[in-house]
Order: sequence, then C-alpha cells, then structure tokens
Amino acid sequence: MRRVLICGATGFIGRNLTERFAADPRYAVTAIHHRRPPFDCANVSWVRADLANEEDVDRVLRGQDVVLQAAATTSGVRTTVSRPSEQIVKNAVMNSYIFAAALDHQVQHVLFPSCTIMLASSDRAQREEDYDPRVPPHAIYEGAAHTKLYIENLCSFYAKRGRVKFTVFRHSNVYGPYDKYDLQRSHVFGATITKVLGATDGRVQVWGTGEEKRDLLHVDDLVDAFVAAVERQQAPFGLYNIGLGRAVSVRELVAMVVRASGRNLDIVYDESKPTVKTNVSLDCSRAEAELGWRAKVGLEDGISRTIAWWQDNRPVG
Repeated sequence: MRRVLICGATGFIGRNLTERFAADPRYAVTAIHHRRPPFDCANVSWVRADLANEEDVDRVLRGQDVVLQAAATTSGVRTTVSRPSEQIVKNAVMNSYIFAAALDHQVQHVLFPSCTIMLASSDRAQREEDYDPRVPPHAIYEGAAHTKLYIENLCSFYAKRGRVKFTVFRHSNVYGPYDKYDLQRSHVFGATITKVLGATDGRVQVWGTGEEKRDLLHVDDLVDAFVAAVERQQAPFGLYNIGLGRAVSVRELVAMVVRASGRNLDIVYDESKPTVKTNVSLDCSRAEAELGWRAKVGLEDGISRTIAWWQDNRPVG
C-alpha cells in the first residue's frame, strides 16, 4: 500500500483528490488541513499543518511515498488586481519547503497542479513546447504567472537530482464540486453558476464584454490525470497540459449555464469591471500518449453536473 500525502485537502482540488484516493484501497491517505476543519471522509488520517512553516512541512512529509501538492493561495481577477502579492509570497514559500523536504525524505513522487496563466493568447490549441518565455504574460497575471513558472522550474530542477519523480500539470480553468462560489473569490465558472442560480431580479451581470475565451475542465478529469500520472509516469519529470482542448467564450458559457438552469434570465454586460481578454485552449496529446489520459466530461454535461451539485449543497464559498 502506497502512502499518499494530500496537501491542501480542504480546498477545491485537494478535496476532490482526497475523496478519490481515499476510495482506492491501494493507497493509505494522509490529508493536511490548516485553517479549514477536516471533513468526514472514510480511510483518511487528518493532520493539521502550516505548509508555510518549514518544521511543519518536514514533519508531515516524513515517511510518505507520494505527495499531491494541491495547497495554494488562489483568487479571482478582483483580488489579483487589488492584492497581487496574495498569490505570490505564500505559494513560493510553501512549494519551496515541500519540494526540498520531498528530496530530503526521499519521497517517490510529487505532483503539482500549475495552470495556464503564463500562456499568451492564441487562436489554436497550445502544446507544452509552445510556451515562449520571450512573450510576457498578461499584465494583470504577471506576478502569479512568474510564480507558477518558478514552481514548475523548481520541480524540474529537483527531478534532475534523480531521487524524486515530479509531475507538473498545466491545467486549464477547472470547475466542479467544492469550487469557490462566492462572488468575492470565485473564478468565472463558479461566479457564473452563483449569479445564474442566485439571480433574484431576472438578470445576470457579466463583467466585461464576455469575449474572452477559456478552456474549461471538469475537476473529475483533473483528478483522473493525477491517478494516471501516479500509476503510469515513467520519466523523472513530466510536464503535461490538462484541459478539455477547446475554448469557449464567457458569453457562450453564461448562455449555456442559463439554458441548463431552465431559468428565464436576461444577460447584461458591465464593461467597467475588470476582464482579461485572452483566448487559451490546450493540446493535451502528450498526456494522452504518455499517461493514457484524455478529458471525458464534456462542457454541457459538466455544467449540468455542477448545477445539480450546487442545488444539493447550496455552497457559500
């Protein structure tokens, strides 16, 4: 039985990872929580730790075989604009401590979900090798993008030391159960679900023009990628695009959510609000070739699943 440590287990991606790996008898799961309390989940050992504290990191990584590093400080565009350091400092510190401790304690495999924040806008699906460091990221995302690149390069650096396997997932915009649904911190998908299902005046307000395009990935597909890499990755370092493989505009997304909700709502656009006019989609052929992974949840199905989950759980954040 392999010992799996899940960092950030009470967060969006971390909770979905915890539920999936805890249900698999091949793994003994230890889950990390910090400010949020643990949740009920069979076959999980909970440990409280501050992953920005070096001693705590050293303590929880001892004796682990696999580390799923889903702990992160995240936010929507509102916070990215008003407090840009929020996504930089703690994320750089946490991952620096975790990766160094993984090397010290000879962990077998560390997996890190990055994102596509560093990618330039493009009308075609981008491969991993298409990233060009000479092209600066969008100004709003610059600080967070450089932080993600630092962490990705740290994974590659430590993998070259030869004792720990590292995986980086450059995943697209993830959505689904346990996402952020409050309008202060949510990303576009979670915010849209909350606006549509919570509308009381017959209207849905969209920030900006709705022309920006996103590759939207259901969290179940991202969790499948973690499982595939744990089971199948051979190389010491793997960088994989993980996305649905096509982009949809925010305009289209909002219309799809309204349609799936069955509500009669008008869509209005507030062009005074911040928006990031980019077009990003991912070519995931490397993940399919090396890990046998491909996205299974179509956007229409994913929207319907998410609406059903939201209605059953009435999330507030």
